[in-house]
Amino acid sequence: MALRLILGIGRAFRRKRTSSLDILSSKRAPRDYYKGKNCKPTGFHTRKGWVCCDARELPNYVVPGLTDFKLADEEERNMWFAAAIESERQNSQGAGSGDRIRRQYRHRDRVSGHSRLLNDYFVENPVYDETLFRRRFRLSRPLFLRILHTLQQRNQYFVQRRNAANTLGLSGEQKMTAALRMLAYGMAADSLDEYVRIGETTTIECVKHFCQGVVEIFGPEYLRSPNAADISRLLWKANQRGFPGMLGSLDCMHWAWKNCPAAYHGMYTGHVHRPTIVLEAVASYDLWIWHAFFGMPGSNNDINVLDASNLFANLREGRGPPADYTIMGNHYNMGYYLADGIYPKWATIVQSITHPQDLARAFFANKHESYRKDVERAFGVLQARFAIVRGPARFWHHRDLSYIMKACIILHNMIIEDERVDDNELVAVAAGNEDYDSLGTDTPVEVSQGPIPFDQFMARNRAIRDSNTHYALRNDIITHLWTLHGQGVIE
Repeated sequence: MALRLILGIGRAFRRKRTSSLDILSSKRAPRDYYKGKNCKPTGFHTRKGWVCCDARELPNYVVPGLTDFKLADEEERNMWFAAAIESERQNSQGAGSGDRIRRQYRHRDRVSGHSRLLNDYFVENPVYDETLFRRRFRLSRPLFLRILHTLQQRNQYFVQRRNAANTLGLSGEQKMTAALRMLAYGMAADSLDEYVRIGETTTIECVKHFCQGVVEIFGPEYLRSPNAADISRLLWKANQRGFPGMLGSLDCMHWAWKNCPAAYHGMYTGHVHRPTIVLEAVASYDLWIWHAFFGMPGSNNDINVLDASNLFANLREGRGPPADYTIMGNHYNMGYYLADGIYPKWATIVQSITHPQDLARAFFANKHESYRKDVERAFGVLQARFAIVRGPARFWHHRDLSYIMKACIILHNMIIEDERVDDNELVAVAAGNEDYDSLGTDTPVEVSQGPIPFDQFMARNRAIRDSNTHYALRNDIITHLWTLHGQGVIE
């Protein structure tokens, strides 16, 4: 009885054998079975391992009769073999990965595209007026022509020339229009082909040449640190707002990098959970970006970016103009920036109060958060004007992204300068009898031109990072703001 039970259990767990009528397939066969490509079964396998062929499954081959067959002569055979070899060579060259396939030539009629662009925007009576030009190009027509003429003097790429076939190429207006449209709208490179008559690769090349030219030509003027006149104007405005000595607000922005190489993903991925590049900027009340440090990987926080940037380099080396001011009877000789809570407590950075305990500190925190939004507003206006820095970056090289970001910031500052009302008139109206020129522009400023001794450099560095001065300065600003609020000067 026990033996029969054991044999029954063995039969139940025994693997089902393939019937002799079943055809062995790749799903039923062992792991090492390979039927082959385009193979059809012609029989079945038996339990003993034999193969039985089915005559109905065997292919039938029809052999033609050779009674009237005649071989071709030697010359005809050679021609046939030569044609077959040439056809095989062409097919192999076209399919090879290392061989370049020539693109099809398209006659885009660039002259008509240039004429259409001039009639629409650049003639005496254009189709689209100044308002539409400002909306579509993000800048005024005089500023556009100023940048174009300067680029043509420094870079021959934007000068219309003839090619080897004596055909006129693209004009400077077409190239700059393509570059500005890509920066302003963030559109695809081949979307300008129908109107500007410019190809995809040429559009990308125009963007790279334009951004590099703008950075190299206009960068020293529009990405510089504030000089003595600028500091006097910034200090006057800061005094009107109740923050004497304030030079602007400091913050960082992340730009997503869509085409970041896979080897760099770990280095450029931070709290955003995708590869980004960090921009550190300082903006003033008029949204002018005075400082732009771009290129740090997104895995760094604001403190790491501040340590690597050159924001206080001129102040450490004694090459920057001093910012002298007095608050509540205490004299200070270094300007400061408004920042959020992640930044260190330095003498040149003033933070807000997270949990104010009295009315004076609550009023200070309210005004601090209000004026610190200048840099946030600058980031918003920059991304609204140039959509290419709002969406993910689609370029492959870090150098190209750096040129694009700096070029957008320079154009942003040029637009602010072009549309800004004269500051002297604003100051004269607001200050009354106070002379704007007496705020420090005519006073002699001692600026170090060469390297300073190492002990002076370390002393300046310690003064910048002094936390005691930070707390003393913030307490003086709180008292000063509350005094102005009690006098009704600041609401």
